Amino acid sequence: MKIYCPFVGILWKRRLIVLYKEIFRKSIHLCSCFVPLLLGLAYKTTIGLLIFAAAFYTFTQVLALHGKKVPLVSDITDMAARERDRGKFVLGPLTLVLGILLCALLCPQKAAAVGILALAFGDGLASLAGKFLGNLHIPYTGGKTCAGSLMCFVAIFVSSFAVLQRADAALVIALCGMLIEVLPLKDFDNILIPLLLGKLAQYL
Repeated sequence: MKIYCPFVGILWKRRLIVLYKEIFRKSIHLCSCFVPLLLGLAYKTTIGLLIFAAAFYTFTQVLALHGKKVPLVSDITDMAARERDRGKFVLGPLTLVLGILLCALLCPQKAAAVGILALAFGDGLASLAGKFLGNLHIPYTGGKTCAGSLMCFVAIFVSSFAVLQRADAALVIALCGMLIEVLPLKDFDNILIPLLLGKLAQYL
């Protein structure tokens, strides 16, 4: 006879909610892979849209902190927000846009593509791999996993090689990206990964 434990059911439900939120959040992350293409087609327009997105999102978050919701934007933010962000300014989307924007402004086009794709695929897929496959955690990293770090390395290597067509450069960039991603930087890795890897690609 099977015994149903309500507590176990609640734990599983919470875990599924966390996984759903992570998939939703990282799907936004992965969409940033289209930015290099847009920069190549319409650089100034894309830069303008990124600046507008950062400013508008900041405005909506300030309103949210004062109890005012913005249709659609607030719903998306609530769906993607982590538990630690409840009742606070949700930094993730803002640092994502700022990281892409700074990389696009401060790096040549090809190097910027390396940095932005590293953010989209490396950081995005690392988090998903960590949630679904990450049983082995790395000490002193704030919960980062070996599976996530390995996925980050592979994703950055593949995306960097696709842009640069150089295995040696892609290897160096992937190693550096994995080291940055494993640091307990919270949302600020969204800025450091594209910017530092973009500048690294520029000089390799």
